[in-house]
Amino acid sequence: MERLTALEITGQVLAQLSPIWLALGLILFLSFFFKRRLGLYGQILEHPLGLIGVVIVMFWILVAIFADLIVTHDYLAQVSGMKNKGPGWAMPLDVLEAAKVSGTEIGSHYLLGGDNLARDIFSRVIKGSQIVLIIAPLATLFAFMVGVTLGLPAGFYMGRLDTVLSFLANLVLAFPVILLFYLLVTKDIVETGIPMMLAGFLFLFPIIFFCILMYTKYRTRPEILVPSFVVILVVGFWLYLTAVVTPLAQPESATGIAWNAFSGLVDYIRLFDMNSNMLNIFVSVVFVNSPTVFRIVRGLVIDIKTRDYVAAAQTRGESPWYIMLWEILPNTRGPLIVDFCLRIGYTTILLGTLGFFGLGFSPESPDWGNTINEGRKLLLIYAHAALPPAIALMSLVLGLNFLADGLREESLKD
Repeated sequence: MERLTALEITGQVLAQLSPIWLALGLILFLSFFFKRRLGLYGQILEHPLGLIGVVIVMFWILVAIFADLIVTHDYLAQVSGMKNKGPGWAMPLDVLEAAKVSGTEIGSHYLLGGDNLARDIFSRVIKGSQIVLIIAPLATLFAFMVGVTLGLPAGFYMGRLDTVLSFLANLVLAFPVILLFYLLVTKDIVETGIPMMLAGFLFLFPIIFFCILMYTKYRTRPEILVPSFVVILVVGFWLYLTAVVTPLAQPESATGIAWNAFSGLVDYIRLFDMNSNMLNIFVSVVFVNSPTVFRIVRGLVIDIKTRDYVAAAQTRGESPWYIMLWEILPNTRGPLIVDFCLRIGYTTILLGTLGFFGLGFSPESPDWGNTINEGRKLLLIYAHAALPPAIALMSLVLGLNFLADGLREESLKD
């Protein structure tokens, strides 16, 4: 087989992404057709930058969802003779024959070339999108849960509570972000169990938040409150055990009937896979972002609590937490949604930085930062290895910034 030309490479990449184009086209068609009913999302589609942001972000979300259909090779597979090969280089015939005999479907070319370990760059970039789009939005959402739960009472009550929480937030923010990440994900700190203790503490906040939310709304309607509490506690602690307990289950480092029973229980309740490396990074993102969210929420609450509708709710005899969650919080959604999108972008950059410095992620991880780091070692000789993940990282962050700009413009019109 001959090496593909640039035009052929472009055509095959576009063809390989065909599920994305179909899904993206369908979503945009339905979005424009029903945009009058879609609220803020429908309004963003009328904003040029917002529309570009939606398309880019939706593209990468769909790439992460359909990654297993798009990849042409195993992202860990090392193929003899493909080390540092350029884009469009054909696979060795013996490898293709062996794959055909075994019934394994692989691409006939490395569309974007091979890295210094002879792995397919295209497949690694596609699989790396899953890591970014799992950790960044979820960790940011958890950080918002923590920041909102602590920021609301701090801004509403002020006094000693606000002083203590603000001091702790400022203490965390005083550390440089990269240094704080380095301290939380290095092996020596991980072995002390500090990240696991932080996970056990921080991951309780979503459960607390939703319990308070439902209690303040339906405290006089037990027929709704009790089932809601049951669902929140069951689902919440299931997720909690999956996230916190599962990474602790390491049968290879422990033996005995009790440990085997514990490991079996963990496997049974597991909802998703989160190894200890990913958990450490996840906790680090939540811990670093929570103080900033806390300060934003606190400032918004201090401003909004003087409004007339808050005074009216107090006159009706509503509880402080009802006022915070159902009167004040909905009126902070504009700035918080914009900050949420921007913070996902910041987190994406941080994840790329961590991977670039080899912190937290395993060496074979396909995350974009790690892939860029592997490619930059021979950047002046083989530029093709570092450029695709760098462009992917840049495009996702750019799309999130465009989306945030669109949201900001629309929020100012309200």
